[in-house]
Amino acid sequence: MSGMQIAPYQEFAREKLGFEFENIQLLVTALTHRSYVNEHKKSVSEHNERLEFLGDAVLELVVTDFLFANYTEPEGILTSWRAALVRTESISDAGNKLGYEPLLRMSKGEKGGSDRARAQILANAFEAVIGAVYLERGYDDAAEFIHKHITSKLDAILTEGSWRDPKSHLQELVQRHDNTTPQYRVLNEVGPDHDKVFTLGVFSGDTQIGEGTGPSKQTAQQQAARDALKAYRNR
Repeated sequence: MSGMQIAPYQEFAREKLGFEFENIQLLVTALTHRSYVNEHKKSVSEHNERLEFLGDAVLELVVTDFLFANYTEPEGILTSWRAALVRTESISDAGNKLGYEPLLRMSKGEKGGSDRARAQILANAFEAVIGAVYLERGYDDAAEFIHKHITSKLDAILTEGSWRDPKSHLQELVQRHDNTTPQYRVLNEVGPDHDKVFTLGVFSGDTQIGEGTGPSKQTAQQQAARDALKAYRNR
């Protein structure tokens, strides 16, 4: 890549990460999706999956270390808190707020993909950036980056109760407030058998209280339960 092409990545590093990369190619690779390599085989050979693999491990260690050092809850609860912090939605949201999407190198097809596919690409790139920061600056700077963008969300997660299994949590609330059990119904399904997208509603009696979409009925139920929980929190 030319200096002009690299400049936006170095600017991003200065403004969002607080330092310049000596090896800026690490950051460029972290923001390169496999599909881009497939379209530019003659000029690009590396994508971000190896850095994502590394960043995922660093992320889990930093979050685990943080929870162990600061909380005395039993292992099961800490595991649920960690899962809420590092799930795709949380990580992709952090990536979105960092604003690196314009620097992501991916194929034209991926750029026009679904919101779900986009969220997964953002999450994977965020983990790859962690891997790049770890290789460039070491564990402490990678941990600082993770604390700023991930573990700082814990208070909100605890306040919202979003670390709990949403279906179980919703069932408790509906039984307590409405004296009934929530029911999930398929509202729509589209796509071929191997790539279906389901939309489900969750109902309290005859009243729809939430809606969710996903690649399986189970995922759509989880999303519908989360949607309904937001409504209950806003009551």
